[in-house]
Amino acid sequence: MGLWDRMKGQLRSVIEWEDASHLNLFELWSENGDEIKNASKLIVKPGQGAVFLYEGKIEAIHLDEGTFDLETSNIPIWTTISKFMQAFESEHKVGIYFFWKTQFANQKWGTSSPIKYQDPVYNFPVQLRAHGNFSFRIAKPEYFFVNFVGSQNIYPVDQVRVMIMERFVQQLTDVFAEAGFSYADIDKNRVELAESLSGSVAPDLEKLGFEMTDFRIEGTSFDQDTMERINRIADLTAEAAAAKAAGVGYAQLQQLEALRDAAKNEGGAAGAGVGIGAGIGLGQAFAGSMAGGSQQPAGAASGGDQMARLKKVKELLEAGLISQEEFDKKKSEILSEI
Repeated sequence: MGLWDRMKGQLRSVIEWEDASHLNLFELWSENGDEIKNASKLIVKPGQGAVFLYEGKIEAIHLDEGTFDLETSNIPIWTTISKFMQAFESEHKVGIYFFWKTQFANQKWGTSSPIKYQDPVYNFPVQLRAHGNFSFRIAKPEYFFVNFVGSQNIYPVDQVRVMIMERFVQQLTDVFAEAGFSYADIDKNRVELAESLSGSVAPDLEKLGFEMTDFRIEGTSFDQDTMERINRIADLTAEAAAAKAAGVGYAQLQQLEALRDAAKNEGGAAGAGVGIGAGIGLGQAFAGSMAGGSQQPAGAASGGDQMARLKKVKELLEAGLISQEEFDKKKSEILSEI
């Protein structure tokens, strides 16, 4: 750089973040070998802030937008001439870091490993993954600058995102366990879980100099072992509901299904005997369930009892627990008692 170019560089009096990138939270402004002349103007635009370093110390933090005067010991022309023998290097070093005060919204997060806890209702281990988004902004720029930015020329937003995410993902397990929600209630209580997590992680973020302005759990997914347990519980619940609709107990339902399956088995030792007596066994089971566990002699039942028995057999047919042939046979037996 020639002498004249050097002198023109020091005549520059406006300092601003011209190529501001939202990918960087902090970025060092550098011009003319970091020499900033006396009475330069610092322009801080909306949403921005600036850290003013002079000779290695923080002299000011500008949080408001506007134009500010900078006073240094670097007098433009005199510095250039007096430093001619020192390669134009001034000992009065000035640094300005611009940063964003605005909110960084919709930062994606997800669990890298499953969250493990005990289901409080069904008492089996649950493993799930979760994902969502969060928003944050810097609350204490001076603290974060001193403790994390240091001498780095830029500090990317993504680096901050990872730092924050590592803090709250560690607390997800505690939040899920303490909430006391069963696996079936997690999705409908995602807002409550998100609020609880946001509150629990706030002190950790404050130590970093940040605050979380929004946190959301968008979805959860269970591992294969948990899904197998969930599906088994769903099947048992459906079977119990079918038994109740048919007017029989769950144990009786299991017995009827076992008898029917055995009757359909044409092979093996069991099939040889069960195939012959299945109709009798089913008839006895039906009679026992229809008459409250004890069979009545033919003709002893009243017309009302027979109607009730016919209704229950009809419900078994509609529930798919007996075949049409089995229904017709039982219907004939009940009608013959009239």
